[in-house]
Amino acid sequence: MLASTSQSKSFAVLPSGNLCLLLAVLLAILVNLAIQPALAREKGTTQYGAGLIVNVPFPESDVTQAVKEVIQNGIIRGSKEYERDQYITGAEVATSARGFPAWQESGTVFYKVRTHALDPRNFKESGDVGTLAVRYVVQPQGDKNTVVRIDAIFIEDFRHTVHPSNGSVEGAEYKDIHDHLEALNALKQEAAAVGQRSSVNEKLLRNEESVPSLPAQNRTNSESAAALAKEEMAQPTALTETPQEQLRKLRRQVERVVKPPGAPLKASPFRSAKTLTSLPSGTEVLIVITTPYWLGVETHQGQHGWISRDDLELAP
Repeated sequence: MLASTSQSKSFAVLPSGNLCLLLAVLLAILVNLAIQPALAREKGTTQYGAGLIVNVPFPESDVTQAVKEVIQNGIIRGSKEYERDQYITGAEVATSARGFPAWQESGTVFYKVRTHALDPRNFKESGDVGTLAVRYVVQPQGDKNTVVRIDAIFIEDFRHTVHPSNGSVEGAEYKDIHDHLEALNALKQEAAAVGQRSSVNEKLLRNEESVPSLPAQNRTNSESAAALAKEEMAQPTALTETPQEQLRKLRRQVERVVKPPGAPLKASPFRSAKTLTSLPSGTEVLIVITTPYWLGVETHQGQHGWISRDDLELAP
């Protein structure tokens, strides 16, 4: 009996120790299961109010011009009021916007505001009617680089609550600015290339006009040699053209005339872009870059801009 009792007591102690160990393991597993979803949720949480800061390889003057064109287009991209919309229209240029504190740092600040916006998308817990505001800051970084900062908010009219953006508006607006910068850069490069070609052709023309006439004997020999060469080798017609004829052909290829009743000269190839000036009917322009719907041109006064293909015709 004593032996039996001793054995039962030792058997009872072992399960108690194993139970504590088992409980500790289960507790660790439960804690781990609770932490993992929380970490996953934290990792996938949308960031609101971070804004956008980009260093672009363009001078301040070009970036400022692109930003001005974007804030004047009346559009706020990256958000919408209704599912069928692509963006929000009716935005206006502003000198300030409530919800943004006064800018205290360096740089030039621009604002685009859309009032009476109805529950715009991509703003945290937005609802009701309010004002959608976008702030753009242009900060020069030396001669060749510029920092662009973009922030967007939505302020409810009734509760005056400020709702930060999830970054969609900032990203879409920056893409629009970048497209304007690329178009402006391409226009400048093509203008420089056309200027070089025109300079070379003008130089050839001056050289041709300054060559003295050959004596009759030499001229006859040259004409005979040319005729013989033409008989022996069928040379292309282009090789027999004078520099003046080549220059006229080149000019006809790159020159256009504004159709009646005139056309706007745009800062970039967009209908919503800023109008630099209005060109009257008959104005001659030089084509420096082509796109399917727009032509980058230069006027005789040295202005550069974009005109719709439909507003131009061949020079007479």
